Amino acid sequence: MIRQATTADAAAIAAIYNHYVLNTSVTFEEEAVASSQMAERIAQVKADGLPWLVLEQNGELLGYAYATKWRVRSAYRFSVESTVYVKDGVTAKGLGSQLYQQLLADLKALGLHLVIGGITLPNDKSVALHEKFGFEKCGHFQQVGYKFEQWRDVGYWQKLL
Repeated sequence: MIRQATTADAAAIAAIYNHYVLNTSVTFEEEAVASSQMAERIAQVKADGLPWLVLEQNGELLGYAYATKWRVRSAYRFSVESTVYVKDGVTAKGLGSQLYQQLLADLKALGLHLVIGGITLPNDKSVALHEKFGFEKCGHFQQVGYKFEQWRDVGYWQKLL
């Protein structure tokens, strides 16, 4: 079941996300995020009128997807950045695709025009997920982040809705 997230989901979302924060370079955040911080992030996305989705199976939250404003200037108001995370141990089961499909449909229904996905490289699975949904690579920043004692590149993919 995919539904809109609430701040009550913050602890489960933080648990999923913090695995990636502490063990991978897919996010450039370096310290675990508290449930209260995650609740604030969820509330901000909702206040901006954007979707934050969660996927549940048998009462367990297994993944989430959301969009944030791309930039604050008004001319950017039809562009968003997307994010999708799936709980460690249940990746490669199509859950990320389910979330992305619903997120893109919701964004289109809101009248948004462009979705941007930023991907720490290399990350073949994330690139494949984005390209599966018609995203095209539009940029590449070399050595833009530093995590785990290593410089990291970030590529950007975009999809016109």
